[in-house]
Amino acid sequence: MRQPSILAVGVLLLVIALIGAIGIARPARAQDGGHGQGHGERHDWYRALEQPGTGLSCCSGRRVAPDGGVEGDCRPTRAFRGDDGQWRALIDGHWQVVPHHVVLDPALNREPLYAHVCASLAGLVYCFLPGTPGG
Repeated sequence: MRQPSILAVGVLLLVIALIGAIGIARPARAQDGGHGQGHGERHDWYRALEQPGTGLSCCSGRRVAPDGGVEGDCRPTRAFRGDDGQWRALIDGHWQVVPHHVVLDPALNREPLYAHVCASLAGLVYCFLPGTPGG
């Protein structure tokens, strides 16, 4: 019976490492702006954010699971500022213009690598926190 070559074993180990790296990278999906994705981990912070000019919380999340899981409308997302100066955020898989009046002070962003959006299932944006460029 033939023994596997060192090259074959090396290729197999590389494939396994790549599959593992893809699995580790999966949490990045939380930045696709999907409703509720990534909310639970940041719920307390999101609740402290206020809608500009209203004093109302940006977050309408609620605890829904016995394990303390939280469902809500705030989540990390990707965003960019267009040539017109208007922010656009990825919200539930669609790029959407962010109204100027809901943009919060970027200094409030505890995770400035990412933008954060609080929006309803219908796409109404309550609050938006810019991230670093390209974030």
